[in-house]
Amino acid sequence: MVRALYSGSFDPVTLGHLDIIKRAANVFDEVVVAVLNNQAKNPLFSVQERVNMLEETTKDLPNVRITSFQGLLVDFARKENINVIVRGLRAITDFEYELQMAQTNHELLPEVDTMFLTTNILYSYVSSTIVKEVASYQGDVSHFVSEYIEKKIHEKYRSLREQ
Repeated sequence: MVRALYSGSFDPVTLGHLDIIKRAANVFDEVVVAVLNNQAKNPLFSVQERVNMLEETTKDLPNVRITSFQGLLVDFARKENINVIVRGLRAITDFEYELQMAQTNHELLPEVDTMFLTTNILYSYVSSTIVKEVASYQGDVSHFVSEYIEKKIHEKYRSLREQ
């Protein structure tokens, strides 16, 4: 059984992320999608909210499991007995960073390989940062996220404005 790990902050999960998850689910026996709990970042959504949103948006993918982690990705991969780390690439700038990370991860855990999937051209410009920027000004993010995620984003910003 080949198990893959796709990690990220997913704050929020975009159509680009979902594209990578679905494509990885077609290749691997199991895909573990892991939300990084990074204390250095100031996310819009809590880790549990991001896990819940990913569970909802991937509920039709039986071989996808959602979880969270903190610490080194390779430590999590070792603990979960993961064979492959999946990374999405939007542009050449992503490649430079992701190649560095893949080489570092391979040095730390040689038995795990990294597989790069290029993002569908429809989502090549989409990032969680862009989604949050547009949504913070009450802009239309329906081209970037699922209807369910769009609703969650607008609810979150509405609650922040009411504070």
